[in-house]
Amino acid sequence: MVAVVVEMNSVKSREAEISVHNQAYEVGESSVSDASDEVAEAKKRARLQKELTFQDLYENQELFDEDDDEDGDWDPSQLQKCLEVIKWLCKNCTVDNINDDVCCRICGEHKDSKILSLGHFASPFAPDEDLNEIRPTIKGLRDIDPLESAANSSTAIGFDERMLLHAEVEMKPHPHPERPDRLRAIAASLARAGIFPGRCCSIPAREITQEELMMVHSSEHIESVEVTSKLMSSYFTSDTYANEHSACAARLAAGLCADLASAIVSGRAKNGFALVRPPGHHAGVKDVMGFCLHNNAAVAALAAQAAGAKKVLILDWDVHHGNGTQEIFEQNNSVLYISLHRHEGGAFYPGTGGAHEVGYMGAEGFCVNIPWSRGGVGDNDYIFAFQHVVLPIASEFAPDFTIISAGFDAARGDPLGGCDITPSGYAQMTHMLNALSGGKMLVILEGGYNLRSISSSATAVIKVLLGDSHVCELENSFPSKSGLQTVFEVLDIQNNFWPSLKPIFMNVMSLWKMYCLAKKSKPTKKRRRVIPPMWWRWGRRSFLFHMLNGHLRVKSK
Repeated sequence: MVAVVVEMNSVKSREAEISVHNQAYEVGESSVSDASDEVAEAKKRARLQKELTFQDLYENQELFDEDDDEDGDWDPSQLQKCLEVIKWLCKNCTVDNINDDVCCRICGEHKDSKILSLGHFASPFAPDEDLNEIRPTIKGLRDIDPLESAANSSTAIGFDERMLLHAEVEMKPHPHPERPDRLRAIAASLARAGIFPGRCCSIPAREITQEELMMVHSSEHIESVEVTSKLMSSYFTSDTYANEHSACAARLAAGLCADLASAIVSGRAKNGFALVRPPGHHAGVKDVMGFCLHNNAAVAALAAQAAGAKKVLILDWDVHHGNGTQEIFEQNNSVLYISLHRHEGGAFYPGTGGAHEVGYMGAEGFCVNIPWSRGGVGDNDYIFAFQHVVLPIASEFAPDFTIISAGFDAARGDPLGGCDITPSGYAQMTHMLNALSGGKMLVILEGGYNLRSISSSATAVIKVLLGDSHVCELENSFPSKSGLQTVFEVLDIQNNFWPSLKPIFMNVMSLWKMYCLAKKSKPTKKRRRVIPPMWWRWGRRSFLFHMLNGHLRVKSK
C-alpha cells in the first residue's frame, strides 16, 4: 500500500479550533491554559490526519470523530467577513478581483461572460444577449460501429460527462485551475462551431480495467487511486486532489484514450481527440502528482501497439515536462517521446526534462527534450524546433501511430504557463505532425487553464484533424535568441543518435555563429568630439585644455 499523504481539513475540526479560541476570550486567565491545551491537541490531531495513508484513514475514521456539542460555538460571520474582500472570481482564468470593475484585471474577461455556454465564441467584454446558449451533451450522438469500414471513418471524439464530477471538494479562496469548467468550455466551443455534436462521431465510454493499468502503473499506484472512491475529499499532494468520483473519472479518461487509439490504428476512425480529465502526463509508474492520476497517453500508446502499431510517437507540447510519460518509456525503444516544455534550468515545474535526458538501457535517443530557458516562448520558437528537431527525428523514427499530449497551458494568456502560443500556432504544429504515420493521430487533452485559450486552441486543432482548416505558414519563423540556443544545444546532443540531424546541426550551428558575430560586429554610435571654448587656451587653463583635448582625440578614434 503506497503511503499517500491525506489532507483532511474537515469542517468539524475547523469548528473545534474556532470554538477553542472563542472560549479562551470568554473565560478568565485561569481557563487560558486549558484552551491552549485544547488548541495544541487540535493541531496534533490535524497533523496526525495528514500523516495517515488513505487506507489508514478509511479504517480508523472513528478516531477523528468530534463532539457535536461544539458546533454551536462557531460563528460563520467571521468567515463571511474574510470573504467580503474578494468581489468576484473570473470564470476564464479564476483570478480574484477585489475592485468594482466588471472585467478581469488579468485577462479582461467580463464577470458575466457566457464562456461556459458559448465557449470562445462568447464576447470577452460583455454578456452576449443575442446568442443562444448551447448545453453540450453526448446523448444521442452517433457512436463508432465496430464493423464500420475505413472508407467511412471520420474524426472521433472521446468524452463523457461523468468526468465533470472530478472536482475539488474543499472550499478555498481561489479555485483549483484543473476544474470541470475546462471541459465545459471546450465542449461549448465545439458545439457552437457545429463540430461536436455534428461532424465528429463519438466513441462509447468505457472504464479502463486493472489489467490494462498494470501495464503502465504499479499495483500500489492503482490501489492508491482506487481508495479515494471511499473518501469524500483527499489529496495526493498539496495540489493534486481527489473526491469520491475521481477514480471513476480517471478510469473513464484512460479507457476512452485506449479505445480511441485502437479504433484509429484499426481504421475504424481516421483520427481522434480525447476530451478527457483528469490529465495524465505527470503520473508515473508509482507517483500521482501534478493534477494527474493515470497516464492516459501511456495507456493509449500500449493500446495502439496491442492493436498492431509497432512504433508509437508521443509528442508532448504541454508547457510542463511530462515526467511520468518519460519515466514509463525511457527504456523502451519502440516508443519515441518528444517534449517541448518550459524548463529554466530545472526551476520550472516539475524540474525534469533537461536536454541531457535521452533515455537509457538501449533506448538512448528515444527520449528527446526541448527545454526552453525562459517564459514567453511563442509560435516562432515552437515552429523552428519542429522544423529542425521534431520532424527530422520523427521522420527517421517512422512511427505507425502518433499521440499528441496536448496541454494548452503554453497558450497565450494561460495563468500558469506564461508562454505565447496562438491557436494558429497549435494548428500549424498539428498540421506538420499529420503527415506522419499516415495521418493516424490521437490528440489527448492534458493541461491548459485559461478557458478562452484552451477552447479556441482545441477547436483549431480539431479543425485540422477534420481537414477543413487552411493552415497558413508563418511569415517569419526565425526564433528568438534563447530559442535558437535551445535548439542548438538539443541538436548537439541528439545528433549522436539520429544521423539525419548532422547536416541540420551544422546549419543551425552556422546560424548561431552568425547571430553571435552579428551581435559583436554591430556598429556602435561614434562619440562626438567635444571642442572646449577658446578662452580655455589662455592662462592657467592651457595645460588643462591640452590634456583634455588630447584625451578626447584618443577616445574618438
